[in-house]
Amino acid sequence: MTTPMIAAVGAPPVETSDLPGRDMFSVALAEAFDGLPDPADLVEAVYVGAQSERYEHQIMQGSVLAEWAGLRNVPAERVEACAAAGALALRHAVKDVRTGEHDAVLACGLEKMSAGGTGGATESLSAAFDRPIEQRSGATAPSQYALLARRYLHETDATERDLAAIAVKNHDNALANPRAQFRKEVAIEDVLESPPVAQPLKRYDCAPVGDGAAVALVTTPELAADLDAPAVAVTGTGAAAGGIGVAEKDMTHLEGAQAAVETAYDEAGVTAADVDVAEVHDAFTVSEALLAEAAGFAPPGTGYQSHRPQTERADGWTDVTLSTSGGLKARGHPVGATGLYQAIEAYEQLTGEAGDRSVADADTALLINEGGLADAMTVSHVLEAEVAE
Repeated sequence: MTTPMIAAVGAPPVETSDLPGRDMFSVALAEAFDGLPDPADLVEAVYVGAQSERYEHQIMQGSVLAEWAGLRNVPAERVEACAAAGALALRHAVKDVRTGEHDAVLACGLEKMSAGGTGGATESLSAAFDRPIEQRSGATAPSQYALLARRYLHETDATERDLAAIAVKNHDNALANPRAQFRKEVAIEDVLESPPVAQPLKRYDCAPVGDGAAVALVTTPELAADLDAPAVAVTGTGAAAGGIGVAEKDMTHLEGAQAAVETAYDEAGVTAADVDVAEVHDAFTVSEALLAEAAGFAPPGTGYQSHRPQTERADGWTDVTLSTSGGLKARGHPVGATGLYQAIEAYEQLTGEAGDRSVADADTALLINEGGLADAMTVSHVLEAEVAE
């Protein structure tokens, strides 16, 4: 089968934007195709990850963005998996190229969260929880993740200070990322003293509301070579549904996330020890700890040490750098686009385009994008630097 290549990427900074969603997409598309042929001369299919139509009262996002890209008579679909929608769009594009159905596919993510305000975003995200039990009980994303955080703090040696240190690390990483929503330092005390949202989670433990759009062009190796642009291989992809309800979960062992990651590893022929950089879904600081363990980077109960230097982590930790973009916490979390922003960060790390946030000699990256509560839906990809044939 064909090895899919990401041959171009684009995205504006995550922010509270004055632009409607389709115009943010146009900015992303223009960046991705700068110096390349017109999208109409390349793209054979479009997948769009969008979490909710509530923000702009717009469905048919596949058709909207295809038209906005100047494409006619191509398959164009919206896919939905709450916050994993962007990675799911990328997964569909990867599978199309891998099987030979298409030679060039545009994977897109889009969300205009500010259009709904904080209340609208809270309501939209709550729709990802179990309706009969959790939604009707007033569950919100912070309240659900607070349950995970409480259990994690109970079962491990982690403290609220450790979770705060993850936020500090990711804000530090975001300083060098021009796409980041929050390019400012925070101190541990800033996190600990920020207003409570759902104990033990505080404001700085939580990803913000933001607007964004992101695109990745997935092609064959031959077409990537013809385009003469930096390209990286997508050598593995995995997806798994881990259950929608918090009451049914082992809250400190995300089996669905682990299954998705292991599938991606198996397809790529790599292990956790081979991964140099990873973008993990830190919608809340506890998420980075849990996903570090699910990905096999950290022994059970030690994922909270992701903020520490390698020499100060527990035995069994791999030498991986997490969330170089600043993560959802500081780069921002425009929900349907988040999985594509993760892919852009990995692409830039592996092609030497990450600037001051570059990880030296990075050639393998892992992406973990989750939807719903924790691993209700997880999509994972392994990306590797292009190797000359």
